[in-house]
Amino acid sequence: MTRKFPSPFILALAFVFTLSLANTAHAAASKKKAPAKATAAKTAKGKKGSAAKTERASSRREAGRHKTAAKAGRDKRSRAEERASARNARDRRSSRNERAEKNKRNDRRDDARKDNRRMSRRERLLEARREAERRRREAAERARQAAIARALYLARIRAMDQGFRDETVANILKDDTTGEDPEVRRVAVQALGERAGTVVVMEPKSGRVLTVVNQDWALRKGFKPCSTIKLVTGLAGLNEKVIDPVQTVNIGEGTFRLDLTDSLAFSNNGYFQKVGGEVGFEKMMEYARKMGLGQPTGINHPFESSGRLPVFKQGWSTNRMSSHGDDIEVTAIQLANMASAIANGGKLLVPHLPRTPQENVNFKREVKREIDVPQEHVQRLVPGMIGAVNYGTAKRAQDPLQTVAGKTGSCIEQSSQRPWVGLFTSYAPVHEPKLAVAVILRSSGARGKWASAVAGEIYRNLHHRFGIRPGSAPVLADEKLAPSRPKIDARAAALLSDEEKEDEANEATAADAYVVSESNGAQSRTTGAPSNVQKTARTIERNAPALAVPATKAPALEEKTTNGMGRPRRVTPQN
Repeated sequence: MTRKFPSPFILALAFVFTLSLANTAHAAASKKKAPAKATAAKTAKGKKGSAAKTERASSRREAGRHKTAAKAGRDKRSRAEERASARNARDRRSSRNERAEKNKRNDRRDDARKDNRRMSRRERLLEARREAERRRREAAERARQAAIARALYLARIRAMDQGFRDETVANILKDDTTGEDPEVRRVAVQALGERAGTVVVMEPKSGRVLTVVNQDWALRKGFKPCSTIKLVTGLAGLNEKVIDPVQTVNIGEGTFRLDLTDSLAFSNNGYFQKVGGEVGFEKMMEYARKMGLGQPTGINHPFESSGRLPVFKQGWSTNRMSSHGDDIEVTAIQLANMASAIANGGKLLVPHLPRTPQENVNFKREVKREIDVPQEHVQRLVPGMIGAVNYGTAKRAQDPLQTVAGKTGSCIEQSSQRPWVGLFTSYAPVHEPKLAVAVILRSSGARGKWASAVAGEIYRNLHHRFGIRPGSAPVLADEKLAPSRPKIDARAAALLSDEEKEDEANEATAADAYVVSESNGAQSRTTGAPSNVQKTARTIERNAPALAVPATKAPALEEKTTNGMGRPRRVTPQN
């Protein structure tokens, strides 16, 4: 049997049909797979962006960690460097200390070696030369520092004194002279001269004020009374029977004994400290008020000061107050009024300056009060005041034509500038008082003796008007009441003048004290800093001629100081 095969046409149709079916199936499958592929692509793309973000965040965190690590490393290195620096500083200090200790040990060993063995003659000579050279250098340095400090001290003192003089001149120009006696004022101003101070002149029996020079200081400014307070102490001692009129007190200076008259004349501190201690503080203040201290006098000038009295003291401070007037302030008008009360027998007057001719004609004395002390006790102070002028601390107030009674005072003032203050209160003639003069000077050279010189010049220049009348007989003609010489020998008298001794000691050591304070005190005031003397050493050396007084002015300076400001100082001009 023969097999028949399909024709080629049929085979071609079948092949085409089969191919079309396959394409259709493939297209359907492709359509189904397209969304899945898009979804997968989108998913893959999102995953890729998240991965990039995560990678960037990781990079930033990694960079931050690197920065933090770097900063920590730097901080660690700086702390390490600081620790190393501190360790090195400690090591250096330790090394210095070790070297210093080693040097000390070597010095001690050398000293011990020298002590254990006898040095040769050559070694002894070398050691002596080194020691002499060291001492010479130290002495030269001390002398240089002292010279600089003394120059500073003198410059400071001159500036202070010039300031006081300028203030005095300005105050005198502002004085209200209405009603004052023109001649008395002219004499008082002339006697005061170029000194810094104030003068009060009044009539002790009537209370009439003749002149007040430098009214601001005389009426409105209080000063430490210094030894003028001894008049109050003496009166209190007499009235409280601590002092007998003829009593002598052994004050322990040598073998001599001292009475009230010579104690006032020489202004002896020990005597009045003993008396004031026995009188007591309360009684001393009571008698001070009786003498007009601590209260206004009532003078017809505005803004008068009342002065000052301490509230409480005890023990040694009471004794010293009784001789030096510590913590007490008096005015010049109060001193003049106190001297007037002694002169007129115990009547405390109200000072008054007649302003008009009618007031001058109708002038009447006004008694503020009686001192309430027996007159014989008041008069018992007079011999000591006369002795002060005749042979004591106030010899420059002597008037050969009349007897002057007075009391000086010299001390350092209670103020920030701490200048010297010199006081003198007095009256004359003793048997017929016509003038009471109080003088207060203020400067580095102010002393009671120079204040008495001003008062003495006033008494002598006004003698033609207020001197002794012809034919009048002195009341105190008795030698016991009007002493002309001390009752003790001259050597003892030289030891007794405490004011003179204090003047000499303080004037001689004032600059030395300043040198010590400047040399030693400056280092304690500023730790680790050089002293004021060392700071200004080169300045002073460069400007040394400015501190010296020109040669053309030296005679004027000497004349001025010898007339009342103090002992003349020799100043060598520098070219």
